[in-house]
Amino acid sequence: MDNSGPIWISAGEASGDLHAASLLGALRSIDPGLQALGMGGPALTAAGCDVRFPMRLISLVGLTEVLSGLPRILKLLGQVKRALIETKPRALILIDCPDFHFRVARMAKKLGIPVYYYVSPQVWAWRSGRVEFLRRFTRRVLCILPFEKDFFAARGMGVDYVGHPLMDQMPLGALDALQPDPNLLGLLPGSRRKEVSALLPEFARTALLLRREFPNLRVAMARAPGLDPEYLRSFLPPELTTTMPVEIFEPEDRYRMMRLSRVLLAASGTVTLEAALIGTPTVMSYRFSALSYAIGKMVVRVKFGSLPNLILDREVFPELIQDKAKAEFFAARLRPWLADDAALAAARADLAGLRAKVGGPGAAGRTATIILNDLASQGL
Repeated sequence: MDNSGPIWISAGEASGDLHAASLLGALRSIDPGLQALGMGGPALTAAGCDVRFPMRLISLVGLTEVLSGLPRILKLLGQVKRALIETKPRALILIDCPDFHFRVARMAKKLGIPVYYYVSPQVWAWRSGRVEFLRRFTRRVLCILPFEKDFFAARGMGVDYVGHPLMDQMPLGALDALQPDPNLLGLLPGSRRKEVSALLPEFARTALLLRREFPNLRVAMARAPGLDPEYLRSFLPPELTTTMPVEIFEPEDRYRMMRLSRVLLAASGTVTLEAALIGTPTVMSYRFSALSYAIGKMVVRVKFGSLPNLILDREVFPELIQDKAKAEFFAARLRPWLADDAALAAARADLAGLRAKVGGPGAAGRTATIILNDLASQGL
């Protein structure tokens, strides 16, 4: 391997795909001739990466889903190993998705390829023993959440805190200039079909319940990449669509929808941090398979499931999961924000300090500099 070789970048979900694309842009701003290949989605492809494996191949959530997809994952890992041997990348940059990427890191180590982990896996939530794995099989870990550096330091491992890439990807200045619609309820039912089928029917029923009390209420929904608008509409009951048109925003316009909404109802994930940075009060929800949830209750060690709550260390966004992921519970938590402008203003004020905690723009640039400098120190 030498410094003319490509860099392998691997992302396994929509948010990671965006982070990977931003990072590739930052890498090329320092090294314009840099070649990249790997695994990702439309954003990484558009950024000029030779995507050998589409990220949908590992789009699994929960233990039972991972188990059912295991034969396919094992086959994919074999294909990735062959590709690494053939292409001889000078480095691997892995983004989140630890259940898959830890296996890739292990094979890369055996092949003598340095591994950089960008967007640290959430070992602080469960399976903290994975810290030792990261120590053994990665050269550097680059964290994007402020509390992660202290977590790793307490376990004797140094990491780089680079700030959150969302601060580069989100046009916060332009969004701040938009005035929220006092009658708009925004729905964010997830990026995977399992999420949508589990949550969107209850989200729609929530809108129906609230419309009885707030007759001027309107509904908007953001479409995730890969989900057809008609697929989303199939979960909306006729009594909703005939009484109030539901506007579906395209993926690239979702931030505008989130800012224009008075309140949001969202599936768990990066979208909750996006909503908090935008400043829109949000109710978060999720449903797991029964087995995944039972195991999760035993092993997960954090108080909250959404990033804004974890970063601020208090519940600024209500979290309704599993048996509480129902319209009646959603409506009860959204109702005060819809009925009372003072309650809404207080909720927005609660989010005001989050941007400072997350850090300023430049995460991708800082990450690119750290990785390229470290490679240069190895002569790679």
